[in-house]
Amino acid sequence: MVDGRQVHGSWTWAIALMIGAIVSGCQSKSGVSDTLDPAAIAATPAPAGGAVIVPAKGVQSLGTGPTKITMLLPLSAPGTTGETGRKMLDGAKLAMADLGDKLLTLTVEDTKGDSTFASELAMKAITTDAKAVIGPVELPSAQHLAKLSGSKHPPVLALADDFAGAPGVYAVRLSEADSAAAGAAGLAAKGRKKFVLLVAAGPDAATVEKRVANGLSIYGAALAVTIPYSASDGGTKVVDDMQAVVDAPDAIIIASGGASPSAILAALKSKGIPGKATAVVGTNRWLEHSLEPGFEGAYIATLDASETGPIADRFKSTYNYPADTDVAYAYDMVALTAGIASSVGPDGFSRQVLENRSGFRGSTGLFRFRTDGASERSMPFYQVQQGALKLVEKSISGY
Repeated sequence: MVDGRQVHGSWTWAIALMIGAIVSGCQSKSGVSDTLDPAAIAATPAPAGGAVIVPAKGVQSLGTGPTKITMLLPLSAPGTTGETGRKMLDGAKLAMADLGDKLLTLTVEDTKGDSTFASELAMKAITTDAKAVIGPVELPSAQHLAKLSGSKHPPVLALADDFAGAPGVYAVRLSEADSAAAGAAGLAAKGRKKFVLLVAAGPDAATVEKRVANGLSIYGAALAVTIPYSASDGGTKVVDDMQAVVDAPDAIIIASGGASPSAILAALKSKGIPGKATAVVGTNRWLEHSLEPGFEGAYIATLDASETGPIADRFKSTYNYPADTDVAYAYDMVALTAGIASSVGPDGFSRQVLENRSGFRGSTGLFRFRTDGASERSMPFYQVQQGALKLVEKSISGY
C-alpha cells in the first residue's frame, strides 16, 4: 500500500478496483464507480488460442458495444515502432475480452508509423462519431493534436513517448517531469530539504521545474536553484555553475532529456558526489541508456517494466510472451474507456470525468490526468546498485 506520506492531498487511493477504476461523480456519492470487479478481472479466463505478434494492417473492429472508440497504432511500421504497435494491439484485445466486448466497439486503425497519416486518422476520428481516441503513438502527431483550439473534441489518450500533454489531449506514458518529481519526493520524504535541479534546456524544462518544486513542497523541501543546460555546456561547466550559486545541497536532480547524463555524473564524481551528504536523483529517461558505472548510487523513480499487475499471467498464457509497459498502457486505456462507458454511458467522456482527482488504478499502477493533459503516477523508487535497479520503496509519488 501507499502510505499517507507518499501520496498527498485529495488523491484518493482507497479505490476498490484493481484495473481501470472509473470516476462517476454524477452518479455515485463516493465519486468512484464499482462496475469493474477486481476479483472477476483477475479470474477472467484467457481468450482461446496462443497468439503471436504478427503484422496487422488496415482497420480492425473489436467488440459489439454501443460506445465507439478509435485506437491508432503503428501496426505495419518497421522495426521497434511496429513491434510496439502490435504489442499494444494484443493488450487492447485482452482488455476487450476482459471488460469491453459488450460495452465498446473498438476500431483499430493502422497509422503505419507515419505521423502525417496518424494525424489525418486522428482528425477523422474526433470529427466523426468516436467518443474517445486512444493513441497515436507517433509523437509529432500527438503534438499536432495538442495544438487544436477549443475543447469540444472527444478526449485523446495519447500513447506517444515523451509527450507533455495538452488540455483534452492526455499524456498516458510516464513523463520525465513526473519521474523527476517522484524521485525528488522520495528523498524529501526521508528528510532531505535542499535540492538542485539540473535540467536539459528545451520546451519541457519549465514543466520539469514546476513539477519538481510542487513535489518537494509536500515535504517542506525546496529547490535552491534550477540550472538549465545545453548539451554543449559539458558536465564540468554545469557542475561549476551549480557550485558557484549553492553550497552543499542535500540532493541534485538531473533531468537530462534524451541525452545521457554521463558527463555530468563524471563531473559530480570528481567532486565526491554522490556521497553521504549529497545524493543524486535521475529520471526514467536515464534508462534509455545502459546503466553505466557512473550511474552507481543514483536514485530513480520509474515504472517496473516487468510488473503488469493482474494481467501478467493471463497475457503470457494467451499471447506466449510477457506483457511489458507498452502492453499495459494499451490495456489500461481500453479498460478506462470501457469503465466510463459502463458507469457513465457513451456520453460520459468529459474532462470532468477523466480529470477527477481520485484518479484510476490500472495494471501500470495508480494514475490520474491533470487539467493540462499531463499524467501523474505512483511508481516504484529505486537506487542503482552494482549496475542494477534495487527497490527502495514499492510506491512513491510527487503529488
